[in-house]
Amino acid sequence: MGLIYAVLILVSLHSFVASDYQGDALFDLRTSLNASASQLSDWNPNQVNPCTWSHVICDSNNNVISVTLSFVGFSGTLSPKIGVLKSLNTLTFQNNGITGGIPVEFGNLTSLTSLDLESNHLTGQIPSTLANLSKLQFLILSQNNLTGSIPESVASLPKLITLQLDSNNLSGQVPAQLFQVQTYNFTGNHLNCGVNFSHLCESKSSNSDVSSKSKLGIIFGFIGAVIGLLLLGGLLFLVRKIRRQGYRREVFVDVPGEDDQRIAFGQLKRFAWRELQLATDNFSEKNVLGQGGFGKVYKGVLADSTKIAVKRLTDYESPGGEAAFLREVEMISVAVHRNLLRLIGFCTTPSERLLVYPFMQNLSVAYRLRELKPGELVLNWPTRKKVALGTARGLEYLHEHCNPKIIHRDVKAANVLLDEDFEAVVGDFGLAKLVDVRKTNVTTQVRGTMGHIAPEYLSTGKSSERTDVFGYGIMLLELVTGQRAIDFSRLEEEDDVLLLDHVKKLEREKRLGAIVDCNLSRNYDSHEVEMMIQVALLCTQSSPEDRPTMSEVVRMLEGEGLAERWEEWQQVEVTRRQEYDRLQRRFDWGEDSIYNQDAIELSGGR
Repeated sequence: MGLIYAVLILVSLHSFVASDYQGDALFDLRTSLNASASQLSDWNPNQVNPCTWSHVICDSNNNVISVTLSFVGFSGTLSPKIGVLKSLNTLTFQNNGITGGIPVEFGNLTSLTSLDLESNHLTGQIPSTLANLSKLQFLILSQNNLTGSIPESVASLPKLITLQLDSNNLSGQVPAQLFQVQTYNFTGNHLNCGVNFSHLCESKSSNSDVSSKSKLGIIFGFIGAVIGLLLLGGLLFLVRKIRRQGYRREVFVDVPGEDDQRIAFGQLKRFAWRELQLATDNFSEKNVLGQGGFGKVYKGVLADSTKIAVKRLTDYESPGGEAAFLREVEMISVAVHRNLLRLIGFCTTPSERLLVYPFMQNLSVAYRLRELKPGELVLNWPTRKKVALGTARGLEYLHEHCNPKIIHRDVKAANVLLDEDFEAVVGDFGLAKLVDVRKTNVTTQVRGTMGHIAPEYLSTGKSSERTDVFGYGIMLLELVTGQRAIDFSRLEEEDDVLLLDHVKKLEREKRLGAIVDCNLSRNYDSHEVEMMIQVALLCTQSSPEDRPTMSEVVRMLEGEGLAERWEEWQQVEVTRRQEYDRLQRRFDWGEDSIYNQDAIELSGGR
């Protein structure tokens, strides 16, 4: 036993030391980049494990594998200490104002597969030490001020797929091996590409070669004219074909497949439009899994037989354009938890934004509650309990463990999916920032589903973690009752169209049997049902300050602290009901005063 304990201590110590030096290296990077107080504020030198820091992804052994710092606005330099991160496979500093050179220590990042330093102010030469990066696939150094020649050693990188060196001040001969790379760009430099590839360099010319440049201008002009005629002919052919087949809403032009791999956040894949078009049978209506406020979701199958779900966003144009979209996609991708739907990729075209997720074979909780086909099994009570706790844990992670925190804004049974083991998986989180609310038909910026939206969100348009808590409470009531949040069929028997009001009334009357989903056929634990209803009513209090946090919800579902909280709520509810009844008696003027009563109602909140 003592030996096992000693081994555990050594393992823990190794993990601590690994996190310590990685945290030191990253904090040194933050310092060298001249990060402001608001930039990377959670990169705390006193917190040695960097795996919880924003823009950082670690593997299961607490090794840093991805650092993505695009469009942040840094003005400093790159720290050579980054070279100690031997497990790093993705390093991205695209579109900042970083100065200085590329540290030769980057050659120590032997696990690196993607290095993106595009659109900065980097100077100096490309380090020959990059030849040590035997796993490197993507090297993006475009739009900087790099000088000198391209090292011969870089040309020997065995797995290089994409090389972008355009718009620098590079000179000298381009190694011939680099023309065998799938995607490359050397334009906007002073490079010599050789006789066979001279047109690929587009070197900046001096006065002495104006004559030769004029000849080349004539040649390229002729080639351009021919290409233009071919394109015009193709366009006319396409127009005729469209007219013969009938009008279609849009015609999409695909982008080259190789270039689709350029942007890589951790394990995210950038899909080609054509790839998703084929996977979904041209986004056929028969493959529609569902439709919500953010767009339709299609079932698809990739060429390797992987089943996927493709969300085709509507109103996607966020104010920051594609750059803002990619930032938000990155934020969603780093939220990794067993109860959150994992984003596996995305696709952008001039007119489309799509997100790609794994396909959940048991579909959504809403489907399992209300849309079952004959022969399919009803969700039993133990599974509903598991869904309630799993969803709470997923939301707790979004609110309290993500940096920046993520507010879902549309928590409901339809957005909680079920994997092959009927484990709850929260989907559609983070999407509110991927669309432009100005393009919707709604007059406010509220996103969500009526009946699930918290009252303060409806009245002010401002959301918080507590608006998610409200939506979660309504979802719990869906789990217990099997009913929708709004049901107009209840008007035939009562005035309570809202599920929340309906359950409150039945709870006051102690009619538990009338609350629980009849599909359960009384196969449930009455005490557990009462507890879930109590948690739901605590979550749906009108004042957001009175609602519990999601971490408190998790504890209550696990049996901790619910009794005390429920007793407090009952006392407040009794007082509230008494005040409501008192006001009703005060203004109860009888049937003859119906017009005055209408006037009072209309003067209230809309």
